[in-house]
Amino acid sequence: MTFRPLHDRVLVKRIESEEKTKSGIIIPDTAKEKPMEGEVVSVGSGIRQENGSITPLDVKAGDRVLFGKWSGTEIKLDNKDYIVMKESDIMGILAK
Repeated sequence: MTFRPLHDRVLVKRIESEEKTKSGIIIPDTAKEKPMEGEVVSVGSGIRQENGSITPLDVKAGDRVLFGKWSGTEIKLDNKDYIVMKESDIMGILAK
């Protein structure tokens, strides 16, 4: 199944955090926090301005981004978890 976000929405796949700390302590699932880092899978066409022109989004597919803990709406496509959020919910792009 394919999914293309509309307007200024972005489809993000969470990047799961490590199961262990650097010192080797295993973190159980119940103690883990939701990761706030993800990879952009797909983006919408952009924001429509009052004059009818479309301003493209700053993020693109493949970007690693940081977003708020409670941002977006969680969805499931082909048994994989994703988040659909507005570009304004994204705090920034992580440089490699």
